[in-house]
Amino acid sequence: MNTLIRAVRPWGQALSDVLVTDGKITGVEPHDPARAAATGDTTVVEGRGRLLVPSFSDVHVHLDSTRIGLPFREHTGGPGVWTMMMNDRKNWRNAEVPLQERVNNTLGRMIARGTTRVRSYAQIDVDCRLERFDAVMAAKEQFKGQADVDIIAFPQAGLLLEDGTVPLMDQALKAGANVMGGIDPCSLDRDPARHLDIVFGLAEKYQVPIDIHLHEPGELGVFSTDLVIERTRALGMQGKVTMSHAYQLGSVSEATTRRLIDEFAELDISMASVAPGSAGVAAQLPIPLLAEAGVRMGLGEDGQRDYWSPMATRTCSTAPGSSLSPTASARTNSSSTASRSPP
Repeated sequence: MNTLIRAVRPWGQALSDVLVTDGKITGVEPHDPARAAATGDTTVVEGRGRLLVPSFSDVHVHLDSTRIGLPFREHTGGPGVWTMMMNDRKNWRNAEVPLQERVNNTLGRMIARGTTRVRSYAQIDVDCRLERFDAVMAAKEQFKGQADVDIIAFPQAGLLLEDGTVPLMDQALKAGANVMGGIDPCSLDRDPARHLDIVFGLAEKYQVPIDIHLHEPGELGVFSTDLVIERTRALGMQGKVTMSHAYQLGSVSEATTRRLIDEFAELDISMASVAPGSAGVAAQLPIPLLAEAGVRMGLGEDGQRDYWSPMATRTCSTAPGSSLSPTASARTNSSSTASRSPP
């Protein structure tokens, strides 16, 4: 099956005609207004001079937390990760529409706007058990063929603070979650060795990659990162570990930052985060240094008007104050994440 896309501008360049054969681009030629129209085995799409870029990747999103499309709700959470988690736990079931409808609506909107590769977290804890995971799994099935969706089993409230969390994580991986999650081994669970032993142990058991949320700043974050690096190297997990946020990279010395980035590159530890804003430690993430070192980096929307932040809407390619130019940021969120995104 052939498709000819006429009169488009790949990456904003010269007007071109693009031939797609069996889902792959097989030819790009200067636009010729006289080029043949549709034939028996070729469908023609008129691009009318529009920009042509690869579909987008959202590599860090919480589909199970979204309130996209619902009425504005004022923020009721307090400061700190645990307080915010408890606010979410108190309120997420009381939304105006059921969870499954919210998840499906958000994923459908993302696909309609050009996102075809999604890495979503599914919160697992003793309160929701597998309810939120099941909703994301059902949405993945509903949109099968329209988007590739990876599901990270995500212990939002930690692995050790509430009895019963680890068996639930095991059940989620057995039921189809294809990434093992972790979060703040020091500041949340306060037992980094045990936390990471569980994360890497379950990843090995189910032969899945790892994604660790790390909000820990400064030297505490460096300590946790070094433990992740140590286990990645010792267990042969090169290319299978993603650090999400990793704000410590924006809050320590340049020498320490470069050391960590070099080790990320050596072990093919990838990065996933949100579009940096104009203030705070997230704005200081050394994205150019990561790119220069060849570290895989992907962006995502994180929470979308959820119970953590009713104003959380992010546009990855135009984030104010970002250290990426608009063009570089767009490439990070599309073609580069297709081939270089977190596993």
